[in-house]
Amino acid sequence: MAAELHTVVRARRAVVGGAERAAAIGIRDGRIAEVAAYDELSAPDTVVLADDEVLLPGLVDTHVHVNEPGRTEWEGFATATRAAAAGGVTTIVDMPLNSIPATTTVAALAVKQDVARDQVHVDVGFWGGAVPGNVGDLAALHEAGVYGFKCFLLDSGVAEFPPLDPSQLLAAMAETARLGTLMIVHAEDGALVREASGLPYEGFLTSRPPEAERSAVELVVSTARATGGRAHVVHLSAADALPSLRGSGVSVETCPHYLVLAAEDVPDGATEFKCCPPVRRASNRERLWAALATGEIDFVVSDHSPCTADLKRGDFGAAWGGIASLQLSLPLVWTAARERGHGLADVVGWMSTAPARRVELAGKGEIAVGYDADFCVLAPDEAFRVDASALQHKNPVSPYDGRTLTGTVRQTWLRGTPIDLAADPRGRLLRRGA
Repeated sequence: MAAELHTVVRARRAVVGGAERAAAIGIRDGRIAEVAAYDELSAPDTVVLADDEVLLPGLVDTHVHVNEPGRTEWEGFATATRAAAAGGVTTIVDMPLNSIPATTTVAALAVKQDVARDQVHVDVGFWGGAVPGNVGDLAALHEAGVYGFKCFLLDSGVAEFPPLDPSQLLAAMAETARLGTLMIVHAEDGALVREASGLPYEGFLTSRPPEAERSAVELVVSTARATGGRAHVVHLSAADALPSLRGSGVSVETCPHYLVLAAEDVPDGATEFKCCPPVRRASNRERLWAALATGEIDFVVSDHSPCTADLKRGDFGAAWGGIASLQLSLPLVWTAARERGHGLADVVGWMSTAPARRVELAGKGEIAVGYDADFCVLAPDEAFRVDASALQHKNPVSPYDGRTLTGTVRQTWLRGTPIDLAADPRGRLLRRGA
């Protein structure tokens, strides 16, 4: 006889197997043990979702800059994972830069893990960093459990994380190919980017043209082919670069800000809209949506890149280039997706299943037997007005402040239990292969 279920969750609407249907989810020891029809299954603890709620798998955000240690005033593991939980995100993968030290050695990874361990409200994995001179460190980082390696092809904005030139990229990707791991690349060609200054957004936009992304993407594709390495392009903003990726085997993500915002709507001096690569015109945005619909873009992640309010002051040349959106990613994408005829199953594919599969996060990204019982309970028709000061992010800087969005996250579950942000954190640190 099978062991007794601990909890059953019943939902009239749940995204299971890529489609919406009524379902009962049986949970045992923090994992999904059974997925059945709505009226089946029983357990000592039975939770019935409201009629206006939909059960989704917890979101998986593989592009989050937590910044701790070293720049914890920008964000930190406590606040970042609180924001994730408040936004229905149950797993994040932390980027290797903006923290000090950067995650480019095993010793630096250990420092970050030690700081994070008792603070995380959701599960957290880590990227390693590929920088000039550390090819010899990649194997040890891989063995220590990072999910792959991040590199830049132009100035990253922080001195601790310099970019790779083409020969260094070739050497690093030859090593990641040998290891069988993923190289993820900030793909802009620095030779085609110029300095920007001033308050008009147009000057900043033209300083980072689509050609800079297309040129860098072509380098990533050619290097992957030369080495046999697995590669992924992060935060694509320029739809013009997509043809270079077709048939290459190199995957690509985009972000909520590129799918929601438009250059035409950025006021002069509104540096809260600054990110790199930049938010482009509405016509480009619609091309990104079309590419998502056809599968040319693989998934959507936040590129949560916060900073203190003072670093966002000044003009478009001086201000920090990053947007904090971890807590808002789901309602941002859902609000825009439903306007274009997409359903919640599409959003789950883009924001949970596909990133988990590409990064090989075992047991994450789906409501399926054997997977972690990580859920987002969403009221998809409930609207709310964004108040940046009320978000869990450490700094209340957001281009979405005052915007009305649709889709309220009412509860987030981690391994079979709702997350209580007033309780002690119970997230885990993840490692590749574990």
